[in-house]
Amino acid sequence: MLTGTVRTQSASSLVTDSAAGATAFACGIKSYNGAIAVDPQGAPCGTIVEAAKNRGYSTGLVTTARITHATPAAFAAHVADRDMEDLIAIQLLAQNATTQSPTVDLMLGGGLCHFLPQSHAQSCRGDDTDVWLAAQRSGFSTLTNRREFDALSASSRLPLMGLFAPSHMAYEIDRNPSDQPSLAEMTQRALDILGKQSPDGFFLMVEGARIDMAGHDNDPAAHLRDIIEYWRTVNIVRQFVVTHPDTLVVSTSDHETGGLTLGINPEYLWRPELLKPITKSAESLCAHLHKLRKSQPSDVSEFISNTMLPEYLGIHNATDNEVEEIAQVLDNDKGHKRCKRTIGNVVSRRAHIGWSTGGHTGTDVGLYAFGHRADEFRGCMENTQLGRRLMQYLDVNPVEITKQLADIPTKQHAFVYRPHHDHD
Repeated sequence: MLTGTVRTQSASSLVTDSAAGATAFACGIKSYNGAIAVDPQGAPCGTIVEAAKNRGYSTGLVTTARITHATPAAFAAHVADRDMEDLIAIQLLAQNATTQSPTVDLMLGGGLCHFLPQSHAQSCRGDDTDVWLAAQRSGFSTLTNRREFDALSASSRLPLMGLFAPSHMAYEIDRNPSDQPSLAEMTQRALDILGKQSPDGFFLMVEGARIDMAGHDNDPAAHLRDIIEYWRTVNIVRQFVVTHPDTLVVSTSDHETGGLTLGINPEYLWRPELLKPITKSAESLCAHLHKLRKSQPSDVSEFISNTMLPEYLGIHNATDNEVEEIAQVLDNDKGHKRCKRTIGNVVSRRAHIGWSTGGHTGTDVGLYAFGHRADEFRGCMENTQLGRRLMQYLDVNPVEITKQLADIPTKQHAFVYRPHHDHD
């Protein structure tokens, strides 16, 4: 499937963020970091999803992040800043002007909190808008749990929105199968539904979002488990393509995250087997550590030494320095970032895995293609070229969509800007 590489820089930086990276794929243009399907001047740009819908294709978004997060948002929303997720939630319900039906027919992922009014216990909105109710009133089939997901069939009514977590879905290493479907399961269901109900074809964007987030945390075990789940998902899509030979699958990344190195000085050595016994992500462990620190601070070091390291991380010979290193970072640890990276680095050092950053890098990323006319997606190209080639493949043009979008609001009321790094 490997057919080339993709250059990732944005209009504002040699190191892109997910918003600008996804906008390049969705609109075929470079924009600034933080831009969600708007150009460098902040004007909306028509996306491949909107143009595909306009031409009669069915459309879908599947992700393990919030459905309002940067990558899925850039295919169907238009806001000046990626953190305007309250406005993105509203825009994801938009109707296509030509078909008079929702622009996105199927959405599966996390992020229910941005659809619930702020009076709701699980809400993260800054207002009282009930977007979930608005979705139901506009005809969406809605689901929020595993039981409802399992009841889906190829004939389930569209449009459909399934959000299975208030924020991001769980890392694969932490996922409880009785609570949340996996990326592979969501993709299989999306293919079943869209494959049956799309006589004119469909466009489906699938994102293994938590691979990136584990890279931000420098958490090699969580990173690996979500990569393996993405492989499972790719295999499911390949099988669909084999049985539907008029279908194309293209796989790539917005960017690289973490600056991962397999092998660190001074030895020529890499020990991936040390990741096998790890059963929890640094994210879940840090959440527990911070709760324990508040309720029973004297028990923190004992928990790290006697429970966390041997039982959850497979480290049975931890040094006092490693225990202390983790315990000390719990002070002033906003968002648990220092804790997560510290745990990740304790594991990484032992496995001889290196990380150059807790952010993104400017390196090229792989391009993979399989199926119908896959030979058109070969070579080294800009991310914008890939977006435009996908549009050419579908024979769609977003220019008319861009004209229709000229007057839509791209700024969220009472929005507070924050720098774009390490997005949770």
